[in-house]
Amino acid sequence: MQKTKLLCLTSISVLCLLLAGCSSDKDTLLPHGEQTMLDIWNGTGSQGTQQQLLDARQQLCRPLAHTEFSASPEEPYTRTAANEIRNLFPRLPNPDLVLYVYPHLSGTEQAPVPGYSTVFPFYQRVQYALPGERQEDL
Repeated sequence: MQKTKLLCLTSISVLCLLLAGCSSDKDTLLPHGEQTMLDIWNGTGSQGTQQQLLDARQQLCRPLAHTEFSASPEEPYTRTAANEIRNLFPRLPNPDLVLYVYPHLSGTEQAPVPGYSTVFPFYQRVQYALPGERQEDL
């Protein structure tokens, strides 16, 4: 009995909400002005909004002559023409191991392979020093 009353009340409230949502009009929910989208796109809107836009742009524009750049803590890490020449992140030394492979026979047919030298780096990846980490010349 209690369950059916609750179900009935829930269904009535959902139905009322649904009918209230369908009874609203598009023009009252989303009113539109006298401008069309083409007018807005072409920029032929009202002169008041155009003047407000120009005033806002003038406030945002700053002259370059009065701008003073201060040295920030990020300055050593930024790319400029001056510090592009020297390397901020030098490569750490990765010594090579040179091995000589003696002449030998290889494969099922015992094909002769001449002797050769090969190079193995000690580390798998190239490691880089952080700025200021290594002071000596590499």
